[in-house]
Amino acid sequence: MAVPASQGADLDTLGRVVDKVRSNIKRVIEGKPDVISSAVTVLLAEGHLLIEDVPGVGKTMLAKSLARSIDCSVRRIQFTPDLLPSDVTGVSVYNQESRDFEFRPGGVFANIVVGDEINRASPKTQSALLECMEERQVSVDNTTYHLDQPFMVIATQNPIEMEGTYALPEAQRDRFMIRLSVGYPVEAAEIAMLDSHTMTSPLDDLEPVTDASEISKLIGIVGQVHVSQAVQRYTVALASATRRSSELSLGASPRASLHLVRAAKASAAMQGRDFVLPDDVLGLAPSVLTHRLLPSVEAAMGGRTTNSILESIIAAVPVPEGTRA
Repeated sequence: MAVPASQGADLDTLGRVVDKVRSNIKRVIEGKPDVISSAVTVLLAEGHLLIEDVPGVGKTMLAKSLARSIDCSVRRIQFTPDLLPSDVTGVSVYNQESRDFEFRPGGVFANIVVGDEINRASPKTQSALLECMEERQVSVDNTTYHLDQPFMVIATQNPIEMEGTYALPEAQRDRFMIRLSVGYPVEAAEIAMLDSHTMTSPLDDLEPVTDASEISKLIGIVGQVHVSQAVQRYTVALASATRRSSELSLGASPRASLHLVRAAKASAAMQGRDFVLPDDVLGLAPSVLTHRLLPSVEAAMGGRTTNSILESIIAAVPVPEGTRA
């Protein structure tokens, strides 16, 4: 099947913009091409990104460099134990002059919202993000306020074993399309960082390489990527297998299946294809599904991790041979 000329041109445009964004982020985050590609995938798939790792490995730098690469509105929310839900969503304040209440928007009113150390805040404040992440809107005092498009939350968190952190509620984790870890840099990249980051921050010189309008167009191109019935059935089979597993007390939700397909479409478009391969789904399954799963008590006591359980489940689900039909 030949790719229509207009769609081929669209994919070429997407590829050029994606390359510019990735190259821009690489100026700040060195030696982590897979991490950068995953972040851009989430952006084009209209998802939200959760970056979990120990302090000091560049979680916030990754979030900020992606945000600065796009000429759009960006807000940063520093999550702390005393942060209130109204600080996130906004609050109605009485205006003495007009003798009426007026709405003061919170930190979530931006195209890209960087939530730093999200698990330092209480679960009540964390949950203030639930409506805006899923429905792209905020409801305050019986009034609904729609958020600008595109809209993406990039949240960072430290491992929950660390002092002063709260585990994210299951409903909150399920709204993040992908969870990734930055990891420690390789030795050469760390040496290069010492040379380039000690005088000034590389973020200071980072200029936007695209804007919100162009990103919205690219999201539309990703939406046109074809997903065959075979790939759809394979995606659902993976999610269903997690729900049946005796080693998991919580399996993947239908939202997880939807996020997996959306991410696979973005990944395919970034590789210049107008159709999704089973390998796209297979490659993204661990980063899309792992953070949504909870091991059973027996599995946890037996030393089984969520990653190892998911690996076994994925290996047991047959991969379809069809690609485009």
